[in-house]
Amino acid sequence: MRRIKRFFRTYRPFTRAGMQELVAYRANFICFFIGEILSAFIMYFVWKAVFLSSDSKTFMGFTMEDMVVYLFISFLTGYLTYSDGAFTVGEEIVDGSIAMRMIRPASFEMCFLFQELGSRIISITLIFVPMVAGVEIYRYITMGAFRLNLMCFGFYILSTMLAYMISFYFNVCYGFMAFFFKNLWGTSLIKEVLVSFLSGGTIPLAFLPTGLATVLNFLPFASLSYTPVMIYMGMYSVPEILWRMGLQVFWLFVMIGVSKLIWNSAMKHLSIQGG
Repeated sequence: MRRIKRFFRTYRPFTRAGMQELVAYRANFICFFIGEILSAFIMYFVWKAVFLSSDSKTFMGFTMEDMVVYLFISFLTGYLTYSDGAFTVGEEIVDGSIAMRMIRPASFEMCFLFQELGSRIISITLIFVPMVAGVEIYRYITMGAFRLNLMCFGFYILSTMLAYMISFYFNVCYGFMAFFFKNLWGTSLIKEVLVSFLSGGTIPLAFLPTGLATVLNFLPFASLSYTPVMIYMGMYSVPEILWRMGLQVFWLFVMIGVSKLIWNSAMKHLSIQGG
């Protein structure tokens, strides 16, 4: 118990720093959020056009109402699980400030994690409840009944927490590549596009060819967005939910292990450009 208290006492200031940073740059936060909302609405009109042009009320097992819920819960999940660890690590390697982090008597990735958690606390407070409420009001209006399943909602929250941890360590692993490549700006754009597609953020994985969808469902990217969203929508049975979340736990440990390996290797290739 004493060790746990010492752990949280050590990293609590980083959480406060993350909250203060988000508040200090609130214009950036608001603009980013508005941009993402507009992107979600653009996708809504695209899929509305797809369904209007179809003779069937369903497309690959999805109704238009299902698609709307998928789009906005996918947006919400992607926003809550987003991690900019790769950008932060890469910038600190370039300007040399990473040297200060390395000499601190604290875990390198834990400092980033607790700093991001500070900003996530504010994001959840400002965005999560209104977004979920809006989706459920939409479902009530279009379907005539409340469709929120409390059990699925509970599993969704747990799955989203696991998704965030996977996203964090994945981006930390990617950020460590700056030790070798020195600059990640160009490849970051490619990474974001690929992750969005492979995680089901662009289109549901169920819309892809069966073989490809099966493979992608086993990769860690599906755990970032597709798994939590499908759980929220009640598309999985309880045994399948447990299997999917077990897969998330597996990939989380894999990402943690890979981050340790890259970190140990990176220490042998450290060459700071700015310091």
